[in-house]
Amino acid sequence: MELSLASAKPSPRAAPLLFAPLKPLPLLRFPPRRPPASAASAARLRCRRGMRLLCCAGAASGEEVFGPRRELTGVQPLVDALPPAARTAAELAVAAAAVAAGYGIGLRAGGGSRAVAVAGFVVVSGGGGGGGRLGWGTRRRYGVSTQDAAFKAELSDLYARFLYSVLPPGDEDLKGDEVQTIIKFKNALGLDDVDAANMHMEIGRRIYRERLETRDRDADMEQRRAFQKLIYVSNLVFGDASTFLLPWKRLFGVTDSQIDIAMRENAKILYASQLKSIGRGLDIGTLIEVRRAQLAYKLSDEIAAEMFREHAKKLVQENISSAVDIIKSRAKAANSQTQVVEEVKSILAFNSLLTTLSKHPDQDRFVRGLGPISLGGESDHDRRADDLKLLYRAYATEVLSDGRLDDEKLAPLNQLRNIFGLGKREAESIMSDVKAQVYRKRLAKSFNSELAAAPSKAAFLQNICEELQFDPELASKMHEDIYRQKLQQFVADGELNKDEVEALMAFQVRLCIPQETVDAVHSEICGRLFEKVVVEAISSVDGYDTNRRQAVRKAAQGLNLKKEAVMTIFSKVVRKLFLNYIQRAKTAGNRIETAKELKKMISFNTIVVSELLADIKGEPTTAEAQTSNATSEPEISESEGDDDEYEWEQLETLRKTRPDKELKEKLAKSSQKEITLKNDLPLRDRAELYETYLVFCVTGETTNVSFGTAISTKKDNSEYLMLKQLGDILGLTRKEAQDVHIKMAEKAFVQQAEVILADGKLTEAKADQLAKIQKQVGLPTEYAQKIIKNITTTKLSSAIEASISRGQIGIQQVRGLKEANFQLDSLIAEPLRENIYRKSVEEIFSSGTGEFDEEEVYVKIPADLIINAEKAKSIVQDIAKVRLDNSLVQAVALLRQKKKDEVVSSLNDLLACDAAVPASKHLSWPTPGELDDLYGIYMKSIPKPEKLSRLEYLLGISDEKAAQIRDAASAGTLSVATEEDELVF
Repeated sequence: MELSLASAKPSPRAAPLLFAPLKPLPLLRFPPRRPPASAASAARLRCRRGMRLLCCAGAASGEEVFGPRRELTGVQPLVDALPPAARTAAELAVAAAAVAAGYGIGLRAGGGSRAVAVAGFVVVSGGGGGGGRLGWGTRRRYGVSTQDAAFKAELSDLYARFLYSVLPPGDEDLKGDEVQTIIKFKNALGLDDVDAANMHMEIGRRIYRERLETRDRDADMEQRRAFQKLIYVSNLVFGDASTFLLPWKRLFGVTDSQIDIAMRENAKILYASQLKSIGRGLDIGTLIEVRRAQLAYKLSDEIAAEMFREHAKKLVQENISSAVDIIKSRAKAANSQTQVVEEVKSILAFNSLLTTLSKHPDQDRFVRGLGPISLGGESDHDRRADDLKLLYRAYATEVLSDGRLDDEKLAPLNQLRNIFGLGKREAESIMSDVKAQVYRKRLAKSFNSELAAAPSKAAFLQNICEELQFDPELASKMHEDIYRQKLQQFVADGELNKDEVEALMAFQVRLCIPQETVDAVHSEICGRLFEKVVVEAISSVDGYDTNRRQAVRKAAQGLNLKKEAVMTIFSKVVRKLFLNYIQRAKTAGNRIETAKELKKMISFNTIVVSELLADIKGEPTTAEAQTSNATSEPEISESEGDDDEYEWEQLETLRKTRPDKELKEKLAKSSQKEITLKNDLPLRDRAELYETYLVFCVTGETTNVSFGTAISTKKDNSEYLMLKQLGDILGLTRKEAQDVHIKMAEKAFVQQAEVILADGKLTEAKADQLAKIQKQVGLPTEYAQKIIKNITTTKLSSAIEASISRGQIGIQQVRGLKEANFQLDSLIAEPLRENIYRKSVEEIFSSGTGEFDEEEVYVKIPADLIINAEKAKSIVQDIAKVRLDNSLVQAVALLRQKKKDEVVSSLNDLLACDAAVPASKHLSWPTPGELDDLYGIYMKSIPKPEKLSRLEYLLGISDEKAAQIRDAASAGTLSVATEEDELVF
């Protein structure tokens, strides 16, 4: 971190200091910086000799700090020639006299020589007096007063020059002894902290001015670092008093964080130099001394601990780099593996010592950061992960070299894993590989000796796994790999002899390999060789000749494969070729080309596949196979000729797929039925392919001739036999093939029947025409009638739906259709049936009779329309609730129009709605008189008493009012009647 000085200027509103700001003194003429090497040498020289020797040393050293040496005059040469003891006394006297004289005559011009005299006086008094300071006794003896301003200025000038010379340049680091040197010099001068602090601030001003005068970026950075070192050294010199003696923030505008950075970075540099003294031995005395240095440098424990951990990691990384270089070296020595292991052991010993010291009773006195090391989380850990894995593998190999693993060996392995920062899975993977190598070595060593002689091979192998802590499942996998390698080695020549079979059996027994695993390995390895032979035999340009046949038989018998494995491999190859034919058939341009590709597949199955299968199974071919098939097929047809299929025997296309004896004799070869595509293609695709070839058999091959015409080539019944073979290849059962024939016959009949019944009317002439078509396609009568009925029903359904939308069909017409045995659920959609029901209910509520038959509405009509009873009841209630209020409104409107008969009808509709959904309260109306008139008119129509009573409740008419209306009606004094007479007049 860098300390910014860009805003180094006093604040305009700064509070007054505890002491007066120091003004630049003309005496403070600092010597120029020497080159870095000379300055460092001079600083080390001053630290070693002290101020007494500094004053009496050669001229070069004194001139560097306090200016050039003046020539001796008067008695000075005599004093200079005196012995040391006598010269000391003379120097004191001369110094006192010089200072006193200087006060009197004002020797400002000779500041350099005066500084030398005062410095010599101070150091000599400190060395001769034994106190190390310019004490009161010395000052009184020579008549010097420290309160004199000129004398204090001289001392301050000396202190500033000395301080400036002790501080290293910006491009050099602190050595660590600067603070104590400065403190000793300050104490020797007897300079108080305030005056000394002013000199520190004056030096800060000088560095600040030098930064402002420079235009070089590097020089600017050097001044920044010099200022940081000044802050650090000054704060340590004055300790806690630096907070008020050194106003960095006030005079230079630096912040607390910048001061903290300066303190921290310089302390880290000094502490890093101390850490270099700590090696892998971890001497306790060194650890204590480094801890003391940390406290003296004012470095926090957190940073010190982190720096120590980084130092420890560097030591470990040195061992790692050395070990990796040995591993990757091309010219490896004989003991290279030993050297690598020694480096790793050194890492483990160092880590163990760190762990032990972290638990020491006096750990508070030791350096901070003691504890186990871990390289995990480092920035370059991923880059170095491969190297760390190599070292871990090398050490694990050395640990397991004796073939045993116990807890004592596991502890350092786990410790090394933590040091390298390896994940648990990574370490387990490496250990598993190492264990596998060691296990394989022990297995090879004991295979023909201890393992062969062991009474229990499994117990012997289990013991090795337990000693090595090796997973038995991984061991079983290794046994399988060993057996696999041996088998590959033995079958390199294409067959297995007797000795090789016995050797493989020995491996199987001694390694306890299950028979299922052995069979699987044989099927995989030997199967590839056998598959190669079969493919060559099938794809041979010369055809399936004698040489190919012998090669196939040799491979089938010489590779020691089981019959099931041979058949599985052969089936896999053949089915792959079948699928190639199918793919080409699907991508063909038209139906004829598709049928041709399928025909090629059928021929390939008959000519090649069937012969190959016979050779593999060791069965007779062609003629013998034909004889056996001829004797066995009638039995199959009898067993498969169920009653369910008898009705379809009149289908001509189905009969032709079952050729007679004469047709079979025309065919030279029979086809195999064991290898099919039943599990490779879905039933839908297989049925479509079968149907495509069936259409080809029926229509024949079309040949284009001139003038845009085409001629259909007639096919004989042999095409239908190939259709039967195609069904066998596709894996279709007899029932599935039969369904394809039925589907085709139905499709042909439907196409022609739809044309004949286009108007939906079935006449006698049309029935005769459909009967002829039925006979031609061989469709049973029941199926033909079903198709005819579906067509007519569909046509009729369209007409009925149109009539319903026009309102021409009601419940009576529906009942007529039902009596005519029409299926209403297929003839009329459910929404349309619900509309018919809704219309019938509305007719009941608007009939004007006032009758509501619940059985008719809730039971009979829903049953006729095939509607759910609950749903029908919900429809009725919805309609009744709406029409109840509407009927009252309509009755009042008709009352106002003086239409008494229609008023009575509306009131009857109101009563019908109430019967469906009984009202729980009176009907409301703003004019009660109109309700009375409605009641009077309805009463005069002489209704049933129960209806009149219910209307009285609905209209909210009391018994007294009803009696008055009845009396008025009997007397002929009703207002409605009077008004009517007046209107007639």
